[in-house]
Amino acid sequence: MSFTTAVAGLNAQSDKLNSAGNNIANSQTRGYKSSDVLFADVFAASRGIGVRVSDVRQDFTQGSIENTGRNLDLAIAGDGFYRLERPTGEVGYSRNGEFSITATGDIVNAQGDKLMGYGMDEGVTEDSGDELAFPFSNVVVGGAPQPLNVPADDIPAQATAEVNALLNLDAAVTAGTDLSTTELDDGTEVDYHFSNNFTAYDSLGNAINVATYFERVGAGNQWDVTVVSPDEDGDTGVRGTFNLTFDTNGRLQVDADGVVTGVGGADAEPDGASALVDIPGGTDAGPDFPVEFLFDGTTQYAADSLQKELNQDGFTSGALAGITVTEDGQIQRNFTNGETRAAGQIALASFRNEEGLNPIGNNLWSATNASGLENLGAPGAGSFGQIQAEAIEASNVDLASELVDTIVAQRAYQANSNTISTQDELLQTIINL
Repeated sequence: MSFTTAVAGLNAQSDKLNSAGNNIANSQTRGYKSSDVLFADVFAASRGIGVRVSDVRQDFTQGSIENTGRNLDLAIAGDGFYRLERPTGEVGYSRNGEFSITATGDIVNAQGDKLMGYGMDEGVTEDSGDELAFPFSNVVVGGAPQPLNVPADDIPAQATAEVNALLNLDAAVTAGTDLSTTELDDGTEVDYHFSNNFTAYDSLGNAINVATYFERVGAGNQWDVTVVSPDEDGDTGVRGTFNLTFDTNGRLQVDADGVVTGVGGADAEPDGASALVDIPGGTDAGPDFPVEFLFDGTTQYAADSLQKELNQDGFTSGALAGITVTEDGQIQRNFTNGETRAAGQIALASFRNEEGLNPIGNNLWSATNASGLENLGAPGAGSFGQIQAEAIEASNVDLASELVDTIVAQRAYQANSNTISTQDELLQTIINL
């Protein structure tokens, strides 16, 4: 019997104990993936001469996801790795989603590695159609990944350009009867059967109360609409008039394609789909701003007149109040005026052979020839997992299993030690002869 066979066994079991000990030590490390030692037998001239470590294989199964309540604790529910830029410029990959934001707006982990993803279009400098100016431009998904940064800029005010009102106007109302009347500051009296109001915003973010008055007229299904608002001195006056015409089914008139054509009168658009009214801005706000009034879905049924829904697209300016992360990895900035804007989107990486990744410490892996090249994508797309905010992925170490493995490896180590003792006794017997 050879001493080398037993020594090989001792070395192999020592590696096994080291692996199990490392797993146990990292049982509370966020995003840690356990590893296991694989053995292979060694033969020479058809004679077994021991054992060797053939591989140390990592287990990339999902760890449990634990809620933390912290908005920048981000767990990946499914496949994928965070892509991180290290201070040295190297790229690392991690499952640990414990992030924070720096004073300059970078999203980093505890080691200062920057979270990477898809940024905003910085080439857009001014409004052009649907394009928005940086830092409120659109996220360029699929572009080159870059460190994500959250700009601290206040969101500027946006003048109201469109109002969508969904109403029901009472078909039981009789024209010319049961009218209410309001007197405006310029002495004009407006008769109406129903009225509503909303807050519009000028280009400086001044809030302006706009009222609309509806009066059924004639014997048909037509309602006159009067739009009223204050001027820059605060005096109310009529800003526009138009009418709504309904069909015999109580619906606002539409064409064969279902497009509204029932808006007519002085300030109606030529296609009959809406009305365009100029609203005076607030003090020192400059010229009037046009507001388009739309009434898609508005009805005339024999039920109380009421406003079911009203939306307008203007808002005042707002300061950055915080950020949230959505399931698809969008970094959303929340502003004090209630608006939200994206600051980028997290990019996840996957590999053909995850087990080929090289662990480099600090919860990071690096790509190797064995792992293959990275494949990048947005969370939730294809095989990539979704982002679960306010949660973290725990280590996938099974402590009970590791403790059992430790005992088994210890016994095997002791058994290999006994073979050395036995060989030593046999050798001593021969020497004594």
